[in-house]
Amino acid sequence: MLSIKTIGRVGKRYRHLLRYQQSPCRLILKYGFENIIHAMNIDRYIESGLQLIPFVTRHEKVEKLSKTQRIRMALEELGPTFIKMGQVLSSRPDLIPVDLLQELAKLQDHVPPFEFEQVKTIIASEFGLPHDQVFRSMEETPFASASIGQVHRATTRDNEPVAVKIQRPGIRKTIEIDLEIIHHLASIMENNIEEAAVFNPVRIVEEFAKTLEKELDYAVEASNMEQMARQFKDDRTIHIPGVFAAESGERVLTMEYIDGIKADDIDAIDAAGLDRKLLTQRGADFIMKQVFEHGFFHADPHPGNIFILEKTGSARWISA
Repeated sequence: MLSIKTIGRVGKRYRHLLRYQQSPCRLILKYGFENIIHAMNIDRYIESGLQLIPFVTRHEKVEKLSKTQRIRMALEELGPTFIKMGQVLSSRPDLIPVDLLQELAKLQDHVPPFEFEQVKTIIASEFGLPHDQVFRSMEETPFASASIGQVHRATTRDNEPVAVKIQRPGIRKTIEIDLEIIHHLASIMENNIEEAAVFNPVRIVEEFAKTLEKELDYAVEASNMEQMARQFKDDRTIHIPGVFAAESGERVLTMEYIDGIKADDIDAIDAAGLDRKLLTQRGADFIMKQVFEHGFFHADPHPGNIFILEKTGSARWISA
């Protein structure tokens, strides 16, 4: 289980001190958001104040970037937990401005991948067999890379084309540490920034932690996909990829591979001659049926998780 512990005085907890130094506070300064540090009175909560953070100079190129670009780049550099938070926000126009939303959308499926050697190690650990005995073939370069995992094309031993999602190595421990720090920063914001307190940031972080806990177990995701497929088995406008249970586990999820157009790739949708209005209607129907008919719904509906099937114009809903 993921847990959020009280950090207290960060200087007395070495692993968190290192993480503070190498990421949140340092990057807040690097990307030109010193006002946040001062508004939060953060030096009251870190044993030696800002002296703990190495001196940071901003490169000239950083200073020329827009505020939204700097926010996105800071989240990328902070790593998987913060990238995931940016992904969640990228689908919430009710919470953030459109220009920031559009910039955070770049976090949806363009996260730097990890090495294929690590992929092989995780598969061997999960199944007790080398990857080439679990799969007939697997492409070394992932075709999608997100905050928690990356996806490789492969074929099963029965020669079925599949998409294999592999969880990032060591991601659980990284997320646990990051959540403790985010929770700490959220509590400081709530106590020191009046505008932030309205949004109850501590509660948001706690809910975010619950969501991440479920996403870290791919067996849960596989079960959810199968339930969603059962709910829409008679709906020809929606396709949920099938799950290959024998090649799936807690850190590896093997799904039916289907080629499609990313939902926000308007040029490709138009080039394929698809009816945008019809697609929008079908997408809205899909959401409404999940919520009001089935009471079981996809909670991460950003464009990186939705693909349009070119031949039928139906939607393929995945999660990465």
